[in-house]
Amino acid sequence: MLAQYKTVRRHGIQEIVIKKSRFIGQALPVSTEQEAVEFIERIKKEHWSATHNCSAYMIGERDEIQKASDDGEPSGTAGRPILEVIKNQGLKNVVVVVTRYFGGIMLGAGGLIRAYTDGAVAGLSAAEPVYKVLHREVKLTVDYTWHGKVENELRNRGMLTEGTDFTDRVTVRCLPLAEEAERFIAWMTDVTQGQATIEPGEVRYIEHDELPGTPER
Repeated sequence: MLAQYKTVRRHGIQEIVIKKSRFIGQALPVSTEQEAVEFIERIKKEHWSATHNCSAYMIGERDEIQKASDDGEPSGTAGRPILEVIKNQGLKNVVVVVTRYFGGIMLGAGGLIRAYTDGAVAGLSAAEPVYKVLHREVKLTVDYTWHGKVENELRNRGMLTEGTDFTDRVTVRCLPLAEEAERFIAWMTDVTQGQATIEPGEVRYIEHDELPGTPER
């Protein structure tokens, strides 16, 4: 699994008008090619009367699946520019559709490339680019006498947590970066003088607006 990658948070839609033609950009996070194809087909059905529904998607850890469609526009003026926007923004696992309703004014090849580029940028902006960062859940259980110190150390380190359980002992559910989990465990063992019960859990992606920095050691 990738330690981190950039995608979009949700379905986004935004319309722009260029020389009386309407360009509706839409973007969606996807995990499979089937999801991308289904999204494209849904937009085509929704905008069946549009002049064109041009699209592109890029999927996979190594961007191994890449497709682009001009949907009747001159070759290379729509699908490829949309795909290039996805690449230039460093995005993965995303599909973009730009729908065009012709306004009566010809744009020319250069104008079409710029228009579909702008439509893709608009759709991706509305979908909110976000970073998916791999974290590991680590349950840290201590006696109440250690709780204050542990809480203070975690706060000073800026450690991401997702809750604390209070029973006969205190369990803090910590979420260090997956690549930092072993260092985190060693650090907490040292902080608590070996008195903590530490349980490493599953890894999962968590959304971040910006890439988190590497914690101080």
